[in-house]
Amino acid sequence: MKRLFSIIALAAIPLCLVANNEEKAWKQSPAIEKQIKKTSFPKRTYDITAYGARPEQTEEPCHDAINRAILECSQNGGGTVLVPKGNFYTGPLTLKSNVNLHLEDGATLKFLTDPNLYYPAVLTRWEGIDCYNARPLIYAYGETNIAITGKGIIDGQGSNEAWWPMCGARHYGWKEGMIAQSQGGRQKLLTWAETSTPVYQRVLSLEDGMRPQLINLYGCNTILIEGVTLLNSPFWVIHPLFCESLIVRGVHIFNRGPNGDGCDPESCKNVLIEDCLFDTGDDCIAIKSGRNGDGRKWETPSENIIVRNCKMKNGHGGVVIGSEISGGYRNLFVEDCEMDSPELDRAIRIKTNTCRGGIVENVYVRNVTVGQCREAVLKINLLYESDEPCDRSFPPVVRNVFLRNVTSKGSDYGVLINGLPNATNVYNINVSDCQFDNVRKEGSCISGAKDVKYTNLHVNGKQL
Repeated sequence: MKRLFSIIALAAIPLCLVANNEEKAWKQSPAIEKQIKKTSFPKRTYDITAYGARPEQTEEPCHDAINRAILECSQNGGGTVLVPKGNFYTGPLTLKSNVNLHLEDGATLKFLTDPNLYYPAVLTRWEGIDCYNARPLIYAYGETNIAITGKGIIDGQGSNEAWWPMCGARHYGWKEGMIAQSQGGRQKLLTWAETSTPVYQRVLSLEDGMRPQLINLYGCNTILIEGVTLLNSPFWVIHPLFCESLIVRGVHIFNRGPNGDGCDPESCKNVLIEDCLFDTGDDCIAIKSGRNGDGRKWETPSENIIVRNCKMKNGHGGVVIGSEISGGYRNLFVEDCEMDSPELDRAIRIKTNTCRGGIVENVYVRNVTVGQCREAVLKINLLYESDEPCDRSFPPVVRNVFLRNVTSKGSDYGVLINGLPNATNVYNINVSDCQFDNVRKEGSCISGAKDVKYTNLHVNGKQL
């Protein structure tokens, strides 16, 4: 399996050499972007209606027809699989190399909500833990040069009537007698990870209640997701895992369900996320690299990720690192983004704990406008999920974080850092030329950190 991930092992751009020089670090962002390989497809089109797909046919879902079109397209050297205007009801889809799944303006893929359609299980990760789980609604494994494009809609049809009740929360529709992850499935998976159970034995069933992702791309290379609207995922929306050269551009994500993260690159390298709109029930963008032992086993950090010109509305965080970050993270560039909602908890967030370990370093943020957020503009938390049962002998490190020209019109805190009580593992945090207004509690609340520097930071009109 490790050969599949050899693309990840390429040498990283040595940003550690300039970690303390913010200006020089930003000059290396274009070099990262140049490393991202671009998709390219032959000018051949495979219309899914030619394979028997018909709109509005709920009794005869069209995933077999679409998958045949994808497979034939790939086997013939690649091209575009076209979803024309109309509502097409479908089960799980599998992308193949050199295929662009293109949705016309007015086209909608509506994924059926019968969970039995998404078994047998496939290899994936669930909250950073390796396992076999329900097949993601759109899945690819080890493919190269793939895309999902167009102005159409991909609707997971998650709701309080389907998928979401499986989280076990009554406000998401769960009732006595329903299947739910809280009835033992999630804890079983956590126990498998803590006891180093071989991955081939970690096979989850429908009765475990572990919801699938909308899009999960595993071990893939050279990827484009552009223009589409993604709605109502059962779980995370876009989950690239062990991928390299990924562009997510002009995508609109609306997902208010439980664990409804917008885009979660996990152990991925060379990623561009731009011109996207996020309105989520959890983190808008959450960068990850595996949970606890599973993250340390692969030793594959996420690295070289650019986020720009994005808008974040509701969510637990705008741009987030963690919490499943045991493989580490380095080199994040966030610029020219807008974040604004009373239901947005934080703008920039780093969350981890002593189960995770790993080093998070080289985070650069500039020119971000925050209308309002609930808790903090910048939050670094090394005490996340402090009651998690696990081996707590892996203290994490967060270092080299730079915010410049970030403004906010309302929050409880400006900078909130919760470090470890017995170690100073958060350091070299820099906030420059920023203005936080209508801060309700404190401009700065810090514990367990050192070398926290403010340069021309104004909170409620006063310079700190």
